[in-house]
Amino acid sequence: MGDFQLSASLAGHDDDVRAVIFPYPNELVSASRDGTVRVWKMIAEPLATFEDTIIQHGSSFINALAYLGPSEEHIQGLVVSGGKDTIIEVRQPKRPAEESAEALLLGHANNVCALDVGPNGKYIISGGWDSQARLWSVGKWETEVQFEGHQGSVLAVLAYDSETIITACADNLIRIFHISGKLLRTVKGSTDVVRALCKVPKGHPSGADFASAGNDTIIRLWTLTGNQVGELLGHENFIYSLAVLPTGELVSSGEDRTVRVWKGLECVQTITHPAISVWSVAANADTGDIVTGASDRIVRIFTREVARVASVETVQAFEESVRSSAIPQEAAGDINKESLPGPDFLQNKSGTKEGQVQMIKEINGSITAHQWSASQGQWINVGTVVDSVGSSGKKTSYLGKDYDCVFDVDVEEGKPPLKLPYNYSQNPYEAARKFVEDNKLPIAYLDQVSDFITTNTKGTTIGASENQGPAPAGADPWGSENRYRPGGGAGASAPPAAPKILPQKEYLNILVARVDIMENKIKEINRELIDSGAKAVSLNPEELEVLSALRSHLEAAGSTSTSQDVSGGLDLAIKLAKDWPYAKRLPGLDLLRLLAVAPNTATYQSSRGADIIEILESSVSAEQPPAENNVMLAVRAFGNLFATPEGRRLASHEFDRIFSISSKSLEGKTTNRNLLVAVTTLAINYAVLVTSSEDTAEVSSATRFEQSVAWLECLAGILSEQKDSEVLYRAMIATGTLLGLGGEVRTAAKEVYGVDQAITKALGKAVDPRIKNVGREIRELLK
Repeated sequence: MGDFQLSASLAGHDDDVRAVIFPYPNELVSASRDGTVRVWKMIAEPLATFEDTIIQHGSSFINALAYLGPSEEHIQGLVVSGGKDTIIEVRQPKRPAEESAEALLLGHANNVCALDVGPNGKYIISGGWDSQARLWSVGKWETEVQFEGHQGSVLAVLAYDSETIITACADNLIRIFHISGKLLRTVKGSTDVVRALCKVPKGHPSGADFASAGNDTIIRLWTLTGNQVGELLGHENFIYSLAVLPTGELVSSGEDRTVRVWKGLECVQTITHPAISVWSVAANADTGDIVTGASDRIVRIFTREVARVASVETVQAFEESVRSSAIPQEAAGDINKESLPGPDFLQNKSGTKEGQVQMIKEINGSITAHQWSASQGQWINVGTVVDSVGSSGKKTSYLGKDYDCVFDVDVEEGKPPLKLPYNYSQNPYEAARKFVEDNKLPIAYLDQVSDFITTNTKGTTIGASENQGPAPAGADPWGSENRYRPGGGAGASAPPAAPKILPQKEYLNILVARVDIMENKIKEINRELIDSGAKAVSLNPEELEVLSALRSHLEAAGSTSTSQDVSGGLDLAIKLAKDWPYAKRLPGLDLLRLLAVAPNTATYQSSRGADIIEILESSVSAEQPPAENNVMLAVRAFGNLFATPEGRRLASHEFDRIFSISSKSLEGKTTNRNLLVAVTTLAINYAVLVTSSEDTAEVSSATRFEQSVAWLECLAGILSEQKDSEVLYRAMIATGTLLGLGGEVRTAAKEVYGVDQAITKALGKAVDPRIKNVGREIRELLK
């Protein structure tokens, strides 16, 4: 069988292509860090010409894709995507991005980085940086099962069959679960982070059932009993993706710029890309063609069929781009330039295996990399090695290796700083993630570390000239006395110790939203209401114009106090939240949550004298038990009221009603993270209210005490029962701030509500240094 050759290069994405799927011979899907999902459809043969349609345009990275095959309800199938915004979107592949998603799956607390679908199309499996893996039912679009026990990011998931789920984790372990959530087996053997999984076809010479790969550069072959039955060696850096060809061969991609094709236990072809990271590879089950997504923003298709090979000019341009690409020295490994052979080696010596790389010292002194092609029987030039592209050439040594920068990172008070080594050719996000994983830090730090790297290296990228690099490389640009601290600002600061956390003095809000999706969903439901004959509660053309104006205002100005400037906007949101059928109220409640920061929301009175608290209460309690997500949005609205003096007065006056709704939502020991974060955020705002010198005049001392102890009892339960780090941290901040109210409150906290024992339980579960730091301050208060 012949080698794969380039069939098409598809340009359109503005950032790394992180995921690809190839469901049809003439149609494929890609997702990118540019926030888009694109469907590419072939419009001309034989020289594979494609046009793309953007079916999703998010606000942040999209990292994972899966495809649900056609069904009676969705004859074109469904595209499933997930990314940094934590939302899994399910979309019809023919619908443009402006139209509503088929479903939005909420539950992950951090970046969704892995997706797969069950072989029967009845469920979706997801994995994320929140150490969670979830099973979602198709149609209900809700979490049915959580697969517990992961001690790091879940980087790959595999729906092996209708009864078996396999996960790969940053804690170096593979876990095999029954679909019910029961852990069947933990597979040990990988020596580093596991990033990729795929099912191995029956009849493979190894007898394996599935394969895994990751940071240790080895593809390992496993049986479902957990026995390793083979290894595929050849990659020289992280392996990111695995796929299976209809021939039974495996295909892999990684950080060494290559895609490799494996027949049995042997690598039979290596396809080098003009990019540092080949993030994803997928195969079409009908044609056997493969598609790749890489850090150079290009989607590429490769084929073994001569009729589908690109034009000679296109192939030559691709090969030239590989030859002319720059390879950072750290990616090439340790090189002794003096001992390298000259160009004659390439004519006189053959390689020993497919994909072998040989460095050559050219006559002009430069170092070039050449890769052996077993099928062609020759060495292929795959690039020039450079001294850390974008670097000034000065280095800092750390653990025996040279880096452009070595930053100090203070994480926990009283402990020495952690070292963050970085080369300008690295991807900041991957460098940040490796730092977080290596030091077993909470994934919540990742964005801050990544942003810090980007800011302090001036965005230097591969291909940049030396004078574009940051000034004075070779030493920490912050200096040994100016360390980055997760949770701090992007600018340099040099406090002698970690700052005091308690008491919290600023009110918090929850205002992140996709108003465009909200508007589209409201319009979609409105059409359903009209079609079903419920015109009495549907929106008329004037109200739809108000909705459009409100969206434009919120997207331009954010959810600010000026949202009251949109005439009729508040009345519209109240109608959606109060008058629409209970199951359809979610987007209306979400809109009302955003408008809660406006003063006129807090002062609103209906014609019957109902204020906004009563309206929210009646909306969520219209059915029993109330829907958790409806309650969650109402609690977010309560919290957002604290943005204005008018809202704080209302929250104080209506404490009993607000607290009752919020605390009752926890009685069933909920695991709904969004609800728990909303409740603990609300608790923080009440804690700031009763301890603030500006607002205490509004509240009597007796009322402050009553409100404080009510929250302390609620928070003690959260600290004792919950495990999520963000929930525990916010609960601790609220608790510590309330304890600052005085001795009477502290006595009640210890002797009546067991807050000291609850803090001990929370600290026993905590791995997040933020929790340990605030816990230390609370214990001082309780002495």
